[in-house]
Amino acid sequence: MAPDTEPAPSGPVIYIQFKDVYKAFGSNQVLEDVSFDVKTGETVCILGRSGVGKSVTLQNIMGFLKPDSGRVIVAGEDITDYGEADLERIRKKVTMVFQNGALFDSLTVRENAAFPLRERRGLTEDQIFQIVDGLLEMVGVKEMRDLLPSDLSTGMKRSVAIARALAAGPECVLYDEPTTMVDPLMAQLLGDLIKRLKIQLHLTSVVVTHDMRLAKKLADRVVFLHEAKVLFFGTYAEMEKSDEPIVQEFLKLDELEIGA
Repeated sequence: MAPDTEPAPSGPVIYIQFKDVYKAFGSNQVLEDVSFDVKTGETVCILGRSGVGKSVTLQNIMGFLKPDSGRVIVAGEDITDYGEADLERIRKKVTMVFQNGALFDSLTVRENAAFPLRERRGLTEDQIFQIVDGLLEMVGVKEMRDLLPSDLSTGMKRSVAIARALAAGPECVLYDEPTTMVDPLMAQLLGDLIKRLKIQLHLTSVVVTHDMRLAKKLADRVVFLHEAKVLFFGTYAEMEKSDEPIVQEFLKLDELEIGA
């Protein structure tokens, strides 16, 4: 009998790639010669202090920003020079969970999560709500489906935002600081959720964070940005052994915070 083998991932082996990307705002160089890749089905965490270009990297992946030079590959396509029509097509495959959740204040949790499904033709209301209730249950907020975003904690809003992102049926999800401004227990629950979704749905994920515990839990590989450049790119275990002083300082500071 042939040995069991993992099914080959569909789509491109390299799902996202930055090739020598530069991005500046006026005299402020935010990304300088940044190169890394994200394989299909992999979770890559982008680490670094505030203002080092982590969120700008996500916006380049979504096509909200364009590099000054270099190339950005997403879903196996070079999107660097794409117009809005082609970018909209890519954004059906790649979706983003914003730091503030970006929920519609006047819509209930259920209606917020249903929003991407409204764009699909051929789904009845019953089908839409069946899908939505399944997603809300998956992220642990089904019992809050009739509440408004103003009734939710920051962490719960993030969970709803994740459910809405998943409703679009993406291949890849980008998370911008998912555990910022939430309590430690909620941060742990969100980390567990992101990890579970990757395994259950075979999602490719990019997580921007300064939370080292989250990175250790989620990352197949880590991009460490410092002063607009990639200071380290590899596994978390390799990062712990890195001889880069800035990386070691970052790790030590996090140990102090954990012990505080």
